[in-house]
Amino acid sequence: MSGDISIANLSKTYKTDEKETVALANFSLEIKKGELITIVGPSGCGKTTILRMIAGLMEPTSGTVTVGGKCCQGPGPDRGMVFQDFALFPWRSVRKNVEFGLEVAGVPKAERRERAERYIKSVGLGGFENAMVHELSGGMKQRVGIARALVTKPDVILMDEPFGALDAQTRNIMQTELLRITDKTDTTVIFVTHSVDEAVYISDRIVVLTKRPAKIKEVIEIPWPHPRDRSSPEFTALRKKILKMLESENIQPDGSTGAVA
Repeated sequence: MSGDISIANLSKTYKTDEKETVALANFSLEIKKGELITIVGPSGCGKTTILRMIAGLMEPTSGTVTVGGKCCQGPGPDRGMVFQDFALFPWRSVRKNVEFGLEVAGVPKAERRERAERYIKSVGLGGFENAMVHELSGGMKQRVGIARALVTKPDVILMDEPFGALDAQTRNIMQTELLRITDKTDTTVIFVTHSVDEAVYISDRIVVLTKRPAKIKEVIEIPWPHPRDRSSPEFTALRKKILKMLESENIQPDGSTGAVA
């Protein structure tokens, strides 16, 4: 089915003249169309590396990624990516930023405009079509990034800590907006985050990674419907469980712990 993802034995080794660093080892995961999967793990364990290999922006050392039964051997229109730093073009308006992928694909001007305006409204930015990037707040910029990813109608959206730079209130709003938007589009989402609270709030499943070389420590399925109550005993208990798992990966030789996401 289009949007299904199969990741088999994915590994990545970085090589320099002095040494080799194994970032990821034998990572395998099956993801169904329409799922929202979050990936959490210790800092520097390879979460972004996984996303970049799925996006086709980086070649794996070994292993395969298939989307809808097709092997990914480079970037493609079936996968969109949303970055933490927005990655918007400051010289373009909101509409022109959202239209960019359609422009590259050769979509006619009238259709580009219609589709861009529809997705701009879907992320709550109706009326800001002609605004420039410097006129937008952080949350608004991230909405533009999401609209730009969605407008090409990808099967999969890859999100690399997209809300990490936002204040807490805006971050919570954007989490709710993401759930609303993806529920309407039935898009498959793979979302990297350092926030365990965020992962428990938005996910269908949470993939917990070990320290580098990253392997899957546990995959946690969340049966609760949305919206979720962050103050409920069940929410708090799961959050604590995942934090404890991450803390165990950050134990130092002296018995102290490093920072936990």
